[in-house]
Amino acid sequence: MIHVIHAHEAPKRNSFGVAFDLLATGPQCMMTEMHYRVGNLIPFHSHPNEQIGYVLFGRIRVLTREATAELGPGDTYSIPASVEHSIEIIEDADEVQVFTPPRPEFR
Repeated sequence: MIHVIHAHEAPKRNSFGVAFDLLATGPQCMMTEMHYRVGNLIPFHSHPNEQIGYVLFGRIRVLTREATAELGPGDTYSIPASVEHSIEIIEDADEVQVFTPPRPEFR
């Protein structure tokens, strides 16, 4: 079985005041497209999901308590499950994120 989400059908969601589209979701992972805007604040938080991100455009800063990375178009990152992290928006940006397992609060 193939689970397809056409772009115009992607459910619109919000987390920490950040708009995002809920893309494909399977039993073991999920994908979102985050729409960051300057002024959005994603405070330090953690979740039991591994998180992988791919920046489509714009600039963001991903922080953990031990490290900081500034990312632009084409850059990727991964954060292990349960690691406290934050995202600062340097300029408007879109990012694809993958979570495993899926985040039930995003559905």
